[in-house]
Amino acid sequence: MIVRDARTREKLLEAGRRLARVLEALRAAVAPGVTAEELDDLAESLIRSRGDEPAFLGYTPEGAHRPYPATLCVSINDEVVHGIPNESRKMLKEGDIVGLDLGLVHEDIIVDAACTVPVGQVDELSRKLLRATEEALAAGIAEALPGNRVGDISHTIGATIERAGFSIVKSLGGHGVGERVHEEPFIPNYGRAGAGPLLVEGMVLALEPISSAGAAAVTIAPDGYTYRTKDGSRSAHFEHTILIEKSGARIITA
Repeated sequence: MIVRDARTREKLLEAGRRLARVLEALRAAVAPGVTAEELDDLAESLIRSRGDEPAFLGYTPEGAHRPYPATLCVSINDEVVHGIPNESRKMLKEGDIVGLDLGLVHEDIIVDAACTVPVGQVDELSRKLLRATEEALAAGIAEALPGNRVGDISHTIGATIERAGFSIVKSLGGHGVGERVHEEPFIPNYGRAGAGPLLVEGMVLALEPISSAGAAAVTIAPDGYTYRTKDGSRSAHFEHTILIEKSGARIITA
């Protein structure tokens, strides 16, 4: 989406504020013994209580054979993204890491954000993985300037993750957002600086570094949605929706 007027910009900002509040409540609810379904129920309740709609529930992405059956994606440990929270019992345990990925529709504007959260005390490798992936997101956002290119974001994200000693899940990446859940351009988490589509003022993008503590190869579970690392290593995922403005990127979902 390209924001072209003040009314659309304000609706986008409000959508981001609302999603940020829901994600913060979900982060606070993460604890040993909590189930993924309980987090999903909380996400849907909080979204609908403000008159908004879940963006993922019932959404069928390209290549999928059925609509996504939940509001929230809950991905635990080696689950990379799109973990389904409500089709099997998934309980959080001390030492897990859990990815929370959520989309919200406010007055026809869609925003998307994610974070990976430690469950209680986690090991040092997991802490480093989370820190490096979140730092990669911040580094990518800093490159989202008018006149730069998608490759500037991609290169910086990839370099940050690899410099920390982790792998980039290359088959997944960020995207445009706003009018639909997934829009052009696709934003890989690796690439060549100066390459790819031009970034222009008004663009709304969802940047989302996705990393692995082991190898980068992933597989899709029989449910058709849940990506897992092939070697069973842990994965981290952070995401913000941003608006490219004249002076740089504004984080909409902060």
